[in-house]
Amino acid sequence: MSGLKTDYIDLFQLHNPGSMPDPEDPDGAYQALLDAKREGLVRHIGLTNHRLDLAMKAVTSGLFETVQFPLSSLSSANDLALVAACKELDVGFIAMKAMSGGLITNAASTFAFLRQYGNVVPIWGIQRISELEEFIAFEKNPPEMDQAMTAVIEKDRLELAGAFCRGCGYCMPCPAGIPIPLAARMSFLLRRSPYRGFMTAQWHEQMERIDACQHCGQCIRQCPYSLDTPEILKTMLSDYRAFHAEHAPTC
Repeated sequence: MSGLKTDYIDLFQLHNPGSMPDPEDPDGAYQALLDAKREGLVRHIGLTNHRLDLAMKAVTSGLFETVQFPLSSLSSANDLALVAACKELDVGFIAMKAMSGGLITNAASTFAFLRQYGNVVPIWGIQRISELEEFIAFEKNPPEMDQAMTAVIEKDRLELAGAFCRGCGYCMPCPAGIPIPLAARMSFLLRRSPYRGFMTAQWHEQMERIDACQHCGQCIRQCPYSLDTPEILKTMLSDYRAFHAEHAPTC
């Protein structure tokens, strides 16, 4: 592992397998990780996934020391049952998409929510120094899960209720060139983030590609959340056109 400048990897995770790995397969990925662990090259073995049923199987299998799964203040009771199972079975829980792919705009609310679960280690998806500084400040002075914070979370849940794209990107590449991870969340992005970047001629052209959808079904088959992505995209395009007509610069 000279390229990594280390003699071992602390945690090696199988990333989003479509099914549970077979621990009895001598040529399988899991056996390879066990061999690496015996040799001292890997200290811990984990699994990442977006499918709740498979993540729960991983937790109860006894094969993995960590599970990485999407978790935020928008998560359902079923998702939180996975957290409880990890605690009971002493499996580490790594929360990915803790800001729900950028749809959660109040960092304090999701920080306070996840802090309730002592066995959860969040991955915040920090992209700017200012965001890093914000989370460091939260660690020093944690926001409380009080009535005001609960109200913020309930508002987010109400606005984002139902089937929405998490922006994981497993639907890509799109044969029609549609930037699905952003296009399928466009209505939320226009109202939950600075929208001017989406008013450009380039973005207008990319959104109009939705009309050229080939209905190949690839995005539906590959979506971990079983979303009807083409229908979501059609709705997003309609909303984008109306928003663009009102907000796009005229010169």
